Amino acid sequence: MLTRRAALGSLAVPFAANLSLAPSRRKAVPLSISDLDRLAQTPGEPDEIARNEDFWAPIQRAFTQDRSIINLNNGGCSPAPALVQEAQRKHLERANSMPPPVALWREQEPAREHVRAGLARRWGVDPEEIAITRNASESLQICQFGHELHAGDEVLTTTLDYPRMISTFKQRERREGVVLRQIKLPIPCEDNAEVVRRFEQAITPKTTLILMCHMINITGQILPVKDVVAMARTKNGGIPVIVDGAHALAHLEFKLSDLHCDFYGVSLHKWLFAPHGTGLLYVRRNKIKGLWPLMGAAPESEDNIRKFEEIGTHPLAATLAIGEALIFHETIGGSRKEARLRYLRDRWATRLLAHPSKRARLHTSLKPAFSCGIATVQIDGLDTVKLGDWLWNTHGILATPIKHDEFEGLRVTPSVYTTLAEIDRFCEVMEGAINKGLEIKK
Repeated sequence: MLTRRAALGSLAVPFAANLSLAPSRRKAVPLSISDLDRLAQTPGEPDEIARNEDFWAPIQRAFTQDRSIINLNNGGCSPAPALVQEAQRKHLERANSMPPPVALWREQEPAREHVRAGLARRWGVDPEEIAITRNASESLQICQFGHELHAGDEVLTTTLDYPRMISTFKQRERREGVVLRQIKLPIPCEDNAEVVRRFEQAITPKTTLILMCHMINITGQILPVKDVVAMARTKNGGIPVIVDGAHALAHLEFKLSDLHCDFYGVSLHKWLFAPHGTGLLYVRRNKIKGLWPLMGAAPESEDNIRKFEEIGTHPLAATLAIGEALIFHETIGGSRKEARLRYLRDRWATRLLAHPSKRARLHTSLKPAFSCGIATVQIDGLDTVKLGDWLWNTHGILATPIKHDEFEGLRVTPSVYTTLAEIDRFCEVMEGAINKGLEIKK
């Protein structure tokens, strides 16, 4: 599989450098309190708001994204809006203008609790079940390494899960004799019962742990977490399920409490638009004690969610600025945001599928129950990696080439700041590639 880092590494020469262009930076317009109030109170159903460009215009202007390029890889890591960047800057300046031991440990560390409470309230769980981490990988590896496993114990996941999480279990395989089993899922899949059936069919008396995505990062497929969790609890005395929610939280509108899962890991710098290097780990209250942290913690902390945050001295500016990202998200509204992301996806996907050549194929269902803002498209006859290189180097459009053992395609992930003009420009360029091949501008 072509990993995210490998894909981006192949785009060696940036578009602006190729064309000798200086970056065109547009000054963002931070949203005022009155702007936030007005947006939050805008009437209309989510699908109606999704098509209301007057609603999205100030949101688009709230980002500092360079508009000389088109970023359609927000699934990798999203930019933060200006108000989040400004909050992070202020917290960082505070930590360096006061004596750091005062700013970091007496002021900012206690303020983390307000962020924890806000996240817990927004996603319907107890604050004592939320740890603030650096990314989804850290959150998930806490769970993957934190469970007691022994030689011969089996862990179950899919062939479509995130490579780093698969590598984590493979390391436990090499080091401890744990057995990793992986199942294949249909691409795309429009049958939740089939997903549950395949997981259930792969369970043996030795299955000890399951890892699954809520939304698969390379296709955008939404999986039936609640159903798999319910099934797993009936097997082997109750098999724990670790849920990779890196692409689902703040992308889809749901409550963590609705999933009934015990473990859920997220990167907040994707769809919440929090500062880079922020994440969340949810652990059900009665499961905290039995889960080991990655770094050592005192025995009196064994049932405290904060044991997963013990990483030594670290900056808190990014953590505290999650608060502004949460305000930004709630101003938009989770259901409105989900509807907008799906609307943008449908705008480009349906246009490419309608091309007379019929060479565009989606590896993502367009049915709302099975996908949202992420979709992966393959153009028959075009190499996906070369297509990704050409889009960036020739046209300044960033999307993610995926080469997997089971499929290949270009993953396209617009965001709330993406304009319709940018989506249409992407379609024009892709139609040009279909019609004429990957022509290089002279």
